[in-house]
Amino acid sequence: MVFLEHGNCAVCHTLTDAESSGNIGPNLNVIKPDVMRVISAVKNGIGVMPAYQGELTLEEIESVAYYVSEAALN
Repeated sequence: MVFLEHGNCAVCHTLTDAESSGNIGPNLNVIKPDVMRVISAVKNGIGVMPAYQGELTLEEIESVAYYVSEAALN
């Protein structure tokens, strides 16, 4: 799973489903981002979050976006 394997997601973000409790970035359980918001943030970066386009494949970006958007709803 990209969220955990890549490392930076779980270090910076809280997401209950992933058992992560990072507090650098927003709490994903609270903001409940949709797929397109996650794709945009991961590809282009936002705030202190760097862009991962070129580091992650499009498939990896879409995978983490769908995971986060679904997991944050629970």
